[in-house]
Amino acid sequence: MPPGGTRFAVARGLGSAAAALSRLTGSGGGTTIGGRVMLAVDPFALRRAAAGRRLILVSGTNGKSTTRTLLTAALRTRGAVVSNEGGANMPAGLTAALAADPNAGVGVLEVDEPYLPAVITATRPAAVVLLNISRDQLDRYAEVRRLAGGWREALGRPSAPHVIANADDPLIAWAAGTARSVTWVSVGLRWRADATVCPACGGLIHFGPADWRCDCGWRRPQPQWRLEEDVLLDPADRRHHLVLQLPGAVNRGNAAMAAAAAVTLGVSVPSALVAMAAVDGVDGRYARRRYAGRAVRLLLAKNPAGWQEALGMVEPQPAGLVVAVNAHVADGADPAWLWDVPFEQLRGRRVIATGERCTDVAVRLRYADVEHLQVRDWRDALQAFPTGHPVEAMANYTAFQALRRVLDQA
Repeated sequence: MPPGGTRFAVARGLGSAAAALSRLTGSGGGTTIGGRVMLAVDPFALRRAAAGRRLILVSGTNGKSTTRTLLTAALRTRGAVVSNEGGANMPAGLTAALAADPNAGVGVLEVDEPYLPAVITATRPAAVVLLNISRDQLDRYAEVRRLAGGWREALGRPSAPHVIANADDPLIAWAAGTARSVTWVSVGLRWRADATVCPACGGLIHFGPADWRCDCGWRRPQPQWRLEEDVLLDPADRRHHLVLQLPGAVNRGNAAMAAAAAVTLGVSVPSALVAMAAVDGVDGRYARRRYAGRAVRLLLAKNPAGWQEALGMVEPQPAGLVVAVNAHVADGADPAWLWDVPFEQLRGRRVIATGERCTDVAVRLRYADVEHLQVRDWRDALQAFPTGHPVEAMANYTAFQALRRVLDQA
C-alpha cells in the first residue's frame, strides 16, 4: 500500500460530506455513498481504515447480520468496537463504517460473500467466521461450489487469518480446509439441498444424525465447540446454557458461532453469553410494532434456506401471516427461488401475498395448496386480518424495508 495519509484524510472528509448530504436529502442512510466517494478518491481507503485494528469478519449466505450483532455485543464487554451496523457489507459500506469510528481498536464486519477474499486481503483480519453456503441470487452470485472455491483459495494463503467455521456444512468445511488454523463449531445444518455433492470429488455426501462423509474419505471435521439444543459445549466440554431473546434454532447456532469467535479475542464464554442475551433485535428483524390495532412482527428471509428457517419461527394461528416479495437488484431479479421454499407447511392457515411480486407468491401458494389472498398495497395487507389479531410479516430484502417504513410511519 503506497503512502497516502493526506489523500485518505481528504477521502474521509469528502465521504463524510456525501453521507451527510444523502441523509439530509432523504436519499439514503449515507453509509454506501460515503464509502463509494472515499474509495473513488483513495482506492486504498478500506486498507488504510482497517490498519492497526483487530478485526473479525463474518460471512455466509444466512446469519451474517445476526452473528455480527451478537459478536459485537460480546466484544463490547471488553471495550469499544466498530461495526457496520445496518448491514452495508460490501467494500463501500465497510470503508465508511471503519472511517466513521477511527478510534476503536477492535471491529466486527459482516462481509458479502463474493467480496470476502478481497476484503481479507485489504483488512488483514485477526479472524474470519464462516457460517454457511447455500443457493442465493444466481443473477448476482456465483454457484455455491465456485463461491466456496474462492474462499478456499483465499484462506490457503500464508497470511490468511484464523478461521471459525461451521463443521456441519460440507461447503464451509471444504472452504476452510486449506486454512492453517481453524476452530470447528457444530451448530447443525437444516438446509442440505446445496450440500449433497462432495466439493472434493463430486460424489454423494452421506449424512448421519451428527456426521457427514463421502466415499472418497473426506468427512466432517471434529468440532471443538458443539451446540446441543440450548446448551453450548466449549472445547473443555464445559456446558453453557444459551438464553436468547432472538427466536429459533438458527439464532442459537449464530450465537454459538459468535461465542467461539469472541473467545479468540479474549472474552470469556459467560461474559459473551450474558451480553448476547440482551440483544432483542437485528436491524429491525424480529421487531414487534403496533399498526392499526394489530401487533406486527417483522421477519426477514432472502433465499430458500432463510425462508425455511423463518417459516419455523412464525407464531401459530390465530396469528395472521403476510408474505411479501419484491424482485429488485438487492433481492435478486428472478423469483424462481420461491419454488424451493417449503410453503406446503403453511397448509391450514390463510396467507396474504403482497409486494411487487405478489402474483408469483400467489401462484406458488396455490400449488402448495395454501389458502391465500393477493393484496398489493402494504398497508392493506397488514390490515387484512381482524383488529386485535397479531400479524407475522415475512419479507425479502426490499419488501422488508418497505414494510419497516410503513410501520415506522404509523
